[in-house]
Amino acid sequence: MEPVVAPTLRTLLARAELRLELVSDPASLAEGALDLPVRWVHNSDLVDPTPFLAEDLVLLTTGAQLSDQDQSGAEEYVARLVHRGVLALGFGSGVHRVGVPAELAAACSAVGLALFEVPYDIPFLAVARAHAEAIAAQAYARRTWALEAQRALAIAALRPRGLESTLSELSRRLGCWVGMYDASGAMVHEHPAALTREADGVLDGVAEMLARGGAASRTLEDRDGGFTLFTLGRTGRLRGVIAIAAAALDPETRAVVTSVIAMAGLALEQNERMSRARRRLHSQLLASLRTDDPALARRVLGSLPPAPVAVAVAADVPRIAAIADWWERRRTDAGTASFIAEDADGLTMIVGADDDSLFEELALRFGIRIGVSGPQDYSAFSQAHAQARTALRRGAPGVTRYAVAAGGVLDALAGEEARLLARTRLDPLRRHDQATGAELERTLGIWLEHDTHSERAAAALGIHRHTLRTRIAQAADLLGVDLSSFPARAELWAALRAAG
Repeated sequence: MEPVVAPTLRTLLARAELRLELVSDPASLAEGALDLPVRWVHNSDLVDPTPFLAEDLVLLTTGAQLSDQDQSGAEEYVARLVHRGVLALGFGSGVHRVGVPAELAAACSAVGLALFEVPYDIPFLAVARAHAEAIAAQAYARRTWALEAQRALAIAALRPRGLESTLSELSRRLGCWVGMYDASGAMVHEHPAALTREADGVLDGVAEMLARGGAASRTLEDRDGGFTLFTLGRTGRLRGVIAIAAAALDPETRAVVTSVIAMAGLALEQNERMSRARRRLHSQLLASLRTDDPALARRVLGSLPPAPVAVAVAADVPRIAAIADWWERRRTDAGTASFIAEDADGLTMIVGADDDSLFEELALRFGIRIGVSGPQDYSAFSQAHAQARTALRRGAPGVTRYAVAAGGVLDALAGEEARLLARTRLDPLRRHDQATGAELERTLGIWLEHDTHSERAAAALGIHRHTLRTRIAQAADLLGVDLSSFPARAELWAALRAAG
């Protein structure tokens, strides 16, 4: 990046026409003292000029306020200047004294204040004017740089992949790394390539700004240096973040960066409109796929993930656009064929059955729940979609696969209505057991678990087989069923499972 600081004491001392001479030993000064930006040059012969001074300026004096051989007075005078933030003291030689007083030089050396001598024939006004001219020249150079940078960025925007070209040109103009992250927080472009992608704190800062959802800028400091982050897009609809490896930006640099932010926001908004149109098309193709006919989708898209496929459904997704961006970029990087679409059931994703580990990565990154079907051909797509919805409905946080969530047929039937019906059906047994201390319900359950084999069931209960038969007969009377038929036993078993 071109210099963004005001002219320094070193540049002032280097002006040959002024013939300024540094009296201080450079070794006695703090490191970089000569290279600090000087805000202004002022002159005063007051004993205490500090009420009228600003920080970061150079003070010129003829020494009229200083007494001869007054070491303590010189030290107090210099201490006041240092406390006020004066960067250097210029002594006008030959007005009251020839040469710099030794006591003043000693006082400046003791506290590390830069001291230089101004020749008698050089007016203080000439020194101040020289510094003012340097400030004006520096400001003109910065404005010229900004205009040239704006022109170069406008040309870059007209190239193929205009947004990436613009960001690369910005990096070259600033002389530092520039990176762009999409709405999911993933790196999508950087220049120079792979320079500071893993800088400590930058990824966390990007993620935090995207999570907040408000348009903002932020400065970060870490071991790799400073970074400035700018969001892209409107509050509530952020499209990404641009990161610049510079913590301090002067007004000209910030104006250039702001123009790039505006261009990037416009480009991303155009991309978003195209993405919305593509998502609407995919929603219509999903409706076609759910009829178990992939012909239309293949004609429109050219291809689909190869069968057998895994179908996944995610519902209540807060950042669908960010997920769609991440999914597309991850699919491109991995070379994975996939399909993604929205409908009333949520976000539906399709990959080849061998690539379904992508769902775990997605769920972890965005903290969402995903239900995944078993492998299916497109001729059974509607069944796969139903499996994914079932797995989502029954699943825990993260990814739930239908093979784990489905259980048996009876589990699928065990809804609230089934539980209510089962408990009502078993109520005579439960009231009898509660009143008498009998175990008719438990006896029935053990008997059915042992395929109605009396001897094995009696052994499991620790009772005689005749006792078992008596209990079964009593339970059948209470329930009003004939347990000698398979349908009656099957219905009773289902009721015991559903009732819990």
